[in-house]
Amino acid sequence: MPHPTDRSPDRSPDLTHHLVPSPAGRIHLVEQGTGPLVLLVHGFPESWYSWRHQLPALAAAGYRAVAVDVRGYGRSSRPGDVAAYRMLELVEDNVAVVHALGERSAVVVGHDWGATIAANSALVRPDVFRAVGLLSVPYSPRGGPRPSEVFAGMGGDEEFYVSRFQEPGRAEAEIEPDVRGWLAGFYAALSADTMPAPDAPDPHFAHRGGTLRERFPTGRPGWLGDEELDFYAGEFERTGLSGALNRYRNMDRDWEDLADFDGAPVTQPSLFLGGSLDASTTWLADALAAYPTTLPGLAASHILDGCGHWIQQERPDEVNRILTHWLGSLPG
Repeated sequence: MPHPTDRSPDRSPDLTHHLVPSPAGRIHLVEQGTGPLVLLVHGFPESWYSWRHQLPALAAAGYRAVAVDVRGYGRSSRPGDVAAYRMLELVEDNVAVVHALGERSAVVVGHDWGATIAANSALVRPDVFRAVGLLSVPYSPRGGPRPSEVFAGMGGDEEFYVSRFQEPGRAEAEIEPDVRGWLAGFYAALSADTMPAPDAPDPHFAHRGGTLRERFPTGRPGWLGDEELDFYAGEFERTGLSGALNRYRNMDRDWEDLADFDGAPVTQPSLFLGGSLDASTTWLADALAAYPTTLPGLAASHILDGCGHWIQQERPDEVNRILTHWLGSLPG
């Protein structure tokens, strides 16, 4: 069973923090409520805190809501080996969390990279994960050429951000001198109310020799106040960005590791939520169209009009309503 560590004095007294053992060493998690377990997995560059609006809503609806810090983030372990951040390792972290909480199964819900981790958790360990909810990033089965080859061919004379993140230390050199400023710009670039106009230079790309930050907007999205930005900046100023960025540096390893699952569907009950203004939704339109084949258990696919990438923070009430309705429809 988990060992309590503290109750954050500046957060809801109903939130309980734990450290639990995992293949990474330890996983930090925050939980609220009792009932069937719902595991919440964040993306880049976020933390358990990105689910702060969902934890109380799911608890009030009768669920044991648990948000983790993915390995490399927050108070979870940060292995030094880049290869330790491959997908199969993250799946086993999720399994370890479920078992450490004294449970045999869970619904897993993820956002951004967390959506990919959640989908693969359901794919690889259907004995543990009985349903899966995906936010912002659609499920796309393993297949095609190596991911690094695909991303290297994007952008023409410009460089796609995923390619820039591949070399250890390179992105860190751009971000870490001013973590707070870089995060503010990155969040703003992908938020509905502050993202650049469609005819402006795309912040997902950079000039060769330039930086991503050069294209970030200067405004602050409505969901990101000083308290929220201070929390995220404080986490990454303490941990650095390498653990988070190492997820991107394992995409080719994942492609090799998941060869036995080439083209495989996720058959458990599933849900998708995306934002109409999110590039992840528009770029992966083919993945959405393939859902009858790749997600045969899909209950619903919701595209929130006028919403950006940070969906559960930009539109928390709507996301909570959809999530709780879907959870309530699942078999016991």
